[in-house]
Amino acid sequence: MHVGSEQAERGISALVGRMADGFSRLVTQHLQLARMELAEDVKATGLDVAMIVAFVPFILVGYGFVCAALAAWLSTWLGWSGALAGIGLLNLVGGAGGAMWAVNRLKARRMMDDTSQELSLSVAALTNAAPSASVNALQGTNRELFKEPPHGR
Repeated sequence: MHVGSEQAERGISALVGRMADGFSRLVTQHLQLARMELAEDVKATGLDVAMIVAFVPFILVGYGFVCAALAAWLSTWLGWSGALAGIGLLNLVGGAGGAMWAVNRLKARRMMDDTSQELSLSVAALTNAAPSASVNALQGTNRELFKEPPHGR
């Protein structure tokens, strides 16, 4: 009887060891995924920001010329002060709308989406025990066959 308990203890300790090894591997893989995804997100965001910075001077110069031309054209009907005020108001409304659009886009972007999804799946798998099926040997059979007679014979 002592030998059987040793084998059971070795089996349990081996299972615990394998479980700990698997959990350690899972955590390591999640960290690697997070690191790779963060590096990818930073690289993509950096390239987008660099492109924006490169094109901003051209946009500003062109925008200035368009505003000056529009103000000169409107000055024939509104005068210079009215034309400049109208163009300024149009710029304020357009700029505020564009900034709000950019802020909403920034809020909608999910950083490290794959990592958080995989981590959620792992946490759910580790915290939710498998549903235990009720053990019923008579399930699906004719129960009347196995019923004990009322007089015990």
